[in-house]
Amino acid sequence: MEVKEIYCSTCKKKLGTYNIKYFSDDRLNKIISYNHTQCIREGHSLIILRP
Repeated sequence: MEVKEIYCSTCKKKLGTYNIKYFSDDRLNKIISYNHTQCIREGHSLIILRP
């Protein structure tokens, strides 16, 4: 099972793990914009990783 992770490099925390089969990059960007707006407003850097 291949997954991608949403990671905050400022906090050094993993915010979520998502299966590539069900979540495309566009969907992950929507998830970031809806669910992790507080981190973005505080100026944190969120990245999508493929471990």
